[in-house]
Amino acid sequence: MAADKTDLYAVLGIARDATPEVTRKAYRALAKKHHPDLNPGDAAAEETFKNIQRANDILSDPEKRRQFDAGEIDAEGNETPKQYYRQYAGAGGEQPYSSSAGFDDIGDVFADLFRERAGGAAGPGGARGNIRMRGGDARYTMEVSFLEAAAGTKKRVTMPDGNSLEITIPAGQRDAQVLRLRGKGGPGIGGGANGDAYVEVHVAPHPLFRRQGTDVHMDLPVAVYEAVLGAKVTVPTVTGKVAMTIPAGSNTGNTLRLRGKGLPGGAAGATGDQIVTLRVVLPKTPDDELKTFMEKWGTDHAYDPRAGMENVT
Repeated sequence: MAADKTDLYAVLGIARDATPEVTRKAYRALAKKHHPDLNPGDAAAEETFKNIQRANDILSDPEKRRQFDAGEIDAEGNETPKQYYRQYAGAGGEQPYSSSAGFDDIGDVFADLFRERAGGAAGPGGARGNIRMRGGDARYTMEVSFLEAAAGTKKRVTMPDGNSLEITIPAGQRDAQVLRLRGKGGPGIGGGANGDAYVEVHVAPHPLFRRQGTDVHMDLPVAVYEAVLGAKVTVPTVTGKVAMTIPAGSNTGNTLRLRGKGLPGGAAGATGDQIVTLRVVLPKTPDDELKTFMEKWGTDHAYDPRAGMENVT
């Protein structure tokens, strides 16, 4: 059964006392599951996605969440009739709208208030009220690959209102970094400014590369003979393949630095480095020749790589 879209907590599947972190995780999981790009042609998924966006827009904002909990705004973020009445009645005395006409006329009062807030006539002989309201903000999450985030790219995405936007992902984009698109949110009312669009960008893990600041780290497998004798090998980087020299006598855990082969965005616009950690790898299949050689070599050149460990408690 679909969640009641007027109950924003039910829409996100969280308790009313859920922490901001719980709210954020629930939103991200649901937005990814129901996003229109992942459910093309599914009208129900698109509607669910819009409800999720609206729920997150209110519940992720402390002030909007307080207003919703207090009944001052509804699930769409609009002020409730109760709130309208409180705003108008609170400024003019204890009972500015008392009437001997009975409860039927109270409905007319509210109707006039609604029309006035919307810029319509307040009633016969009444003044016209105009209101300028800024449009609501739109929130969106998207995922890019590690290499797209490194080099920068352009992505076309579908926003919650169905509009399509081209978003520029800057080179060196960090995971969970939020991009602000000014004026790309909901339309304003009565000449008010449009809201903004906030796009939270998530960077997918890469099978080889790991990010630490502006540096890129990777493990590089090397053959036994390459480690012993030294070698020139080809190494992948975020900007393409480069040649790198492995010094003779290298060991597992040794690191080599490829300067300027990391990510942009460092101090004073500097680009980070790529840190390559060597991992010596034995052949996948047994090699009798290597075994015989090592037996003789081990006898003639025995050494204890664990020397001193017995003194560590």
